[in-house]
Amino acid sequence: MNDKIKWLRKRLQQPLPGRSAQERMTGRVISMPLVVPENARPSAVLCLLFPVDDRLYMLLMKRKEDNTAHSGQVSFPGGSYDITDADLMATALREANEEVGILSSDVDILGALTPLYIPVSNYNVYPYVGYTKQRPEYNLSQNEVSYTIEVPLSSLLHSSRKIKTDVVSPVIPNVIRNVNAYKLEDGTIIWGATAMMISELETILEENKNF
Repeated sequence: MNDKIKWLRKRLQQPLPGRSAQERMTGRVISMPLVVPENARPSAVLCLLFPVDDRLYMLLMKRKEDNTAHSGQVSFPGGSYDITDADLMATALREANEEVGILSSDVDILGALTPLYIPVSNYNVYPYVGYTKQRPEYNLSQNEVSYTIEVPLSSLLHSSRKIKTDVVSPVIPNVIRNVNAYKLEDGTIIWGATAMMISELETILEENKNF
């Protein structure tokens, strides 16, 4: 496990595959503009990896149904930058603590993925990849999170998990879109920005046959 994490830390300091890797799992409600708007809201998410029985897992969560742009979707812990945050990495860690109870002191930030603009909510999202040496203990925000999802990377990134499926966004509920998505063993669908960020990480991990 240590060798994998050491490799990933080093790889994340090198040029990233970027938008082309994100687009492998694209699924948007609103088309991407040519330029990220100046009024886009900076935000950050934490893609947390951790070991369970010598397998590497990823943490996701199911958001509450609250009629917002990302209501009910599967996502990484994360949210808007606050002026009290030292930087966007601090945003990701703070939000992970507030939403699911992850202690910032337990997280080793390995590096960042490529920022992704989300037109439907006007967020410019900065994803950070973190690692904890032990399976996390959770304390969920009852207002924001329905439940957490722990998924083995080897299962999530298997070719059989990639599908095209119909989804509906709370923003435009009368329009059905056919999008790229990951489908977990229990039928959970991961699409949109979260799937696009996972896709870039997957593209990186494909470079190492040990993952």
